[in-house]
Amino acid sequence: MLITIILFALMPLYFKLADRYNIIDKPNQRSSHTQNTIRGGGVIFPFAMILYFLFFQFPVFKPPYNLLTAGMVAVSVVSFWDDIKSLPNLLRVSIHLLSVTALLLAVQAFTLLPVWLIVLSYILIIGTLNAYNFMDGINGITGVYSLAILLSCWYFNANVQPFTDERYILTAVLACLVFLFFNFRKKARCFAGDVGSVSIGFWIISLLMFLILQTGNAKYLFFLSVYGVDAVLTIVHRLWLRQNIFEAHRLHLYQILSNEQKVPHLVTASIYGILQLAINCFIIGTSFDFWVTGLLVCVPLGLLYLILKRRWMKPAL
Repeated sequence: MLITIILFALMPLYFKLADRYNIIDKPNQRSSHTQNTIRGGGVIFPFAMILYFLFFQFPVFKPPYNLLTAGMVAVSVVSFWDDIKSLPNLLRVSIHLLSVTALLLAVQAFTLLPVWLIVLSYILIIGTLNAYNFMDGINGITGVYSLAILLSCWYFNANVQPFTDERYILTAVLACLVFLFFNFRKKARCFAGDVGSVSIGFWIISLLMFLILQTGNAKYLFFLSVYGVDAVLTIVHRLWLRQNIFEAHRLHLYQILSNEQKVPHLVTASIYGILQLAINCFIIGTSFDFWVTGLLVCVPLGLLYLILKRRWMKPAL
């Protein structure tokens, strides 16, 4: 309860600072919004992580949560800095590598996994952080989608098999709810910014790493399948169109749904969150292995993506 009160108090303070120092997202031709909006409201997520550590782990400076907090703070600082002023790619990537290393140390990946899986983990985690950032383009989507995954993790932890401290999940849930209070609106008070999407992505990845390593089952990667399919197939689509995949665009399916099809942002965000929650219920409730789960989840999602894009973007395809 106290953490919720603190987080609600922090947001108006941040709004004043953002307004004073012009941390504002101004719409352009690739934006999905039409008015100036405060950027970086996702600072609530690293603050929530710090509060979790201070309330429930301090002063025991032992793994894993000290490493996770350090990793979260590092990746959040560089992301917030990037929200204000563009940073050199080398600096950003270096901090991401350090943060991911802290995460892998926290979940004991270097002890539990072979070298090739550790290398693959670096690639997947950094790719997922970037995908989480790319998918943050309309009101509500980051908060709603993250909440769907966090609730799935909380249910699994409470009712199937404990894999982490329950308060570690619930603190993230509270942070999402507070953020959504200001963001899940037709005219959002703030956007998450890089700092928000990357930091909550880091938090969720840490939970999924705990879950996968505790259960020995990689199928829980598909807790991220809706974002994953949209992100990966959009990259493939842009390569097909010979576009620079590192430039801003509006070709994600959720962007087409919101911008071209004029579906309200909050409806689109809810569709993504509810669809992922339904998939997660299926994953938890079945005993299929990684490969079967991947086929049953990703093939229908991929087909749905292709069908809807072909229908809505015939000239581009």
